[in-house]
Amino acid sequence: AFFSDKEVSNNTFAAGTLDLSLNPSTVVNVSNLKPGDTIEKEFKLENKGSLNIKKVLLKTDYNVEDTKKDNKEDFGQHIKVTFLKNVDKHETIVKETTLNKLKGDTLTAVNNDLAAWFWDEKGISAGKSDKFKVKFEFVDNKKDQNEFQGDKLQLTWTFDAQQGDGETK
Repeated sequence: AFFSDKEVSNNTFAAGTLDLSLNPSTVVNVSNLKPGDTIEKEFKLENKGSLNIKKVLLKTDYNVEDTKKDNKEDFGQHIKVTFLKNVDKHETIVKETTLNKLKGDTLTAVNNDLAAWFWDEKGISAGKSDKFKVKFEFVDNKKDQNEFQGDKLQLTWTFDAQQGDGETK
């Protein structure tokens, strides 16, 4: 015969969450545009998860509805996008490009594409948010742009939140 004793160790591994929220979910919805018009919009990215967001990737896609089927050029070439940073009420241009150049690219703060726009390398802490400002312009190229009359451009921006590096707990 012998004595024995048992202890049971109950352990839990709970994964954190990344939950990025865009407010408003539609950044821009404008009709009756003509060459030379500009639209400036502000939106907020919120981290509703329990983990800090280290970086956010921005992917751009769009579809053009050519109502008269007469487009010789991509409507996206004529939409200029300016990413703005609001520093003490003074806006500075972070990056200026056109939608057709953004399409298919993935911009990230880590590669300094939009580093000044996507925070000062801190990301978004859990429970916090950051405001962003963007300006769109239907560029007036001083040429005939009649082919775009009545057309629509449906822009899709996908914001992809990514966690920071793992750490010792």
